[in-house]
Amino acid sequence: MSQPISISAIASVSSLGMTSEEVWNSYLNGTPSFEKKSLNNQDFQVAAISENVETQLKKLIDSNSSYRKLDRSVLLGILAARNVVKGSEVSRERMGVNIGSSRGATHLFEEFHEQFSKENRVSAFTSPTTTLGNLSSWIAQDLKADGFRMEHSVTCSTALHAMVNGVAWLRSGMADSFLAGGSEAPLTGFTMAQMDALKLYSKLDSSFPCESMRFDKDKNTMILGEGASIALMERGVHSQSQAIVRGVGFASEQLQHNSSISENADCFQQSMKLALKDAQLDSVDVVVLHAPGTIKGDLAEKNAIDLVFNESSPLLTSNKWLMGHTLGASGMMSLEMGVLMLKNQHFISNKFYENTNQTRPINNVMINAVGFGGNAVSIIISKPSFDH
Repeated sequence: MSQPISISAIASVSSLGMTSEEVWNSYLNGTPSFEKKSLNNQDFQVAAISENVETQLKKLIDSNSSYRKLDRSVLLGILAARNVVKGSEVSRERMGVNIGSSRGATHLFEEFHEQFSKENRVSAFTSPTTTLGNLSSWIAQDLKADGFRMEHSVTCSTALHAMVNGVAWLRSGMADSFLAGGSEAPLTGFTMAQMDALKLYSKLDSSFPCESMRFDKDKNTMILGEGASIALMERGVHSQSQAIVRGVGFASEQLQHNSSISENADCFQQSMKLALKDAQLDSVDVVVLHAPGTIKGDLAEKNAIDLVFNESSPLLTSNKWLMGHTLGASGMMSLEMGVLMLKNQHFISNKFYENTNQTRPINNVMINAVGFGGNAVSIIISKPSFDH
């Protein structure tokens, strides 16, 4: 990398909690955070935000009358963004903001559409509060950030694509700091019906209904979660640096079906190779897999890892078996897991996959994400060296 890009802070709000301590303890505890929710007259296992996060969300709504009109995804993003800059002296001038979402304002869109279907009219707030563009805009406004702001949807790789944008903007000098991440609130009737129609959703009635990285499963076991995760990125290495973005890679592949992935995940093979080349590494210590809990998705990614790393296979893990799939936010959730493992020098294993030599030092972690359309991203983060 020509210039070090630091992750100065990273924060999330999800079923695992809303502080680094809560999230880390949830990983150490290893207990899935799922609950049953009735939608469309069916009971689904979901990963809703924790009680503490829900309390803070209600306080946020009560603090500003304008926030009562915003979608849940935007509010979750504001909470995460406030946490990520808390205690930071980073300037809000020339701060780039790129927070994306896969589904967008699902709660409000469904409410407004139902009103339109019944009454043939909608609120004047419908358009401005359901555009994808209001996500980063409201976050930037809440933080009083004066700089570039952008939203995008690259389905489930959205958050890591935002980080790629952050690297580019910081390297170019077009921003002095950058907030990158994703926010998702997909626990709605229409969204759940879509996942159910794809036959991806878990039907298991067990303590571990999402079998992410169980590569011999014969049923799809994806479970949806809600949450937001955001990283604060800056040029250079300093005392607040939690990790260095050492390598980035991204790729796409030609698909036979809108939700398919090739048998050996060609897009992941290319994105991982590009990230290793960018980082000037032959291997890494840990890979945090995308592994959504589907039969084809999990196995294709594992095949790609085997082909790329050959005999130097890293430790492999994922977090969706604990917190579900937060869609557009999931990549940054995985990256936060990687940062915490680097910081604590402790590997968080996956219940469904047995690694060897789990006590090895953790210096370089690769995080993978992919979404519908075959858009893969691989990012390598490393322990910061203060010799720069």
